[in-house]
Amino acid sequence: MNSCLMCGSRVSEFISFGPMPVANGFLTPEEFAQERFFPLNVGLCTTCKMVQLMERVDPGTLFHEGYPYFSSTSRSMSDHFQAFAGLVKVEYMDPADPFVVEIGSNDGIMLQHFAVASIRHLGIEPSTNVARVGMAKGINTVCEFFDQDLARSILDEYGPVDAFLGANVMCHIAELDSVLAGIKLLLKPEGVLIFEDPYLGDIVEKTSYDQMYDEHIFYFSVTSLGHALEKHSLELVDIMPQKVHGGSMRYVVAHRGARPVSPSVTAQCAREDALGLGLVETYERFSRSVEGSRKELMALLHDLKGQGKRVVGYGATSKSTTVTNFCGITEDLVEFISDTTPDKQGRYTPGAHIPVRPYQEFLADYPDYSLLFAWNHAEEIMANEQEFQNAGGKWIVYVPKVQVL
Repeated sequence: MNSCLMCGSRVSEFISFGPMPVANGFLTPEEFAQERFFPLNVGLCTTCKMVQLMERVDPGTLFHEGYPYFSSTSRSMSDHFQAFAGLVKVEYMDPADPFVVEIGSNDGIMLQHFAVASIRHLGIEPSTNVARVGMAKGINTVCEFFDQDLARSILDEYGPVDAFLGANVMCHIAELDSVLAGIKLLLKPEGVLIFEDPYLGDIVEKTSYDQMYDEHIFYFSVTSLGHALEKHSLELVDIMPQKVHGGSMRYVVAHRGARPVSPSVTAQCAREDALGLGLVETYERFSRSVEGSRKELMALLHDLKGQGKRVVGYGATSKSTTVTNFCGITEDLVEFISDTTPDKQGRYTPGAHIPVRPYQEFLADYPDYSLLFAWNHAEEIMANEQEFQNAGGKWIVYVPKVQVL
């Protein structure tokens, strides 16, 4: 793909990670031979400044019956979404019979706070296994991909929406134009779209290249998102930087002219200009930084292996697929990856085929070093793993730089 998914202009590729498997495609040895790979290349639209994947994987391949990510496994994320829901209820709900919709509602981690308050709600979650978990909590859920047709059906059955929510999902959607058109159709005159995704400025500043994988089709900046909204007569009216996922931005979107635009939006656009987020040379520097990070991480792992040290990974994340495959990390350097998700345990990581083992195995025999793939939860993890550190264990991180903690 050389044409922008949003405006059709030319996309200039700035980094190639090489052939990459499906990031959440944890598999058994019997499935190794059938594993599918695709080119993970990222580019910048020279017109609307949207950073995006050059190739996309069919969404049905990514979000399915066996999707292995459940948001509620993280205490910090549970707290985050409780606060998110609280903000929406206080600031953006019409007191007369409010209605809220969430796209990519996962296991109901956010909508449960509306359900217990008896607020009309609807979750849209295409992965049936995680949707069932939400349904078991009493979350009203449909298992479909959102588009304009579904928007019309929702409008007919439930009426217009006070708040349409999304968390770490809008950047997954190649057909973003259709989704925005559907959202516009659903919103009340003063209704809002509120969503958050990993923020491009943080990715560039921290060299957090592992945010780039098949599910993340777009890497939003305030500037590029503003261009995408214009054609639908929608506009950004507020932004709220978030610490989650290593640096995210929460966006508040309304019908054009329906709400005042916060000065923070204009100020952030100015900061993006200063960072050079619309310039190809910025991403060329980013690409060089990524290559430098890879060399440093592999040198460290090989050095530890030469010393006879045990290294175990912590967190079989989607992001870890990019790191292990791009860097060439295999089982001879990282013995296994510890993870608390039952659907991943006993399987192997995509591409690199490193064993994923239950968290209890990490506890039973501490390694010398743990490579923290779930670095975006570092504060929570390190607070929970004082025994590992007391036993002499050390952490390896690679964002914002390769170092031992």
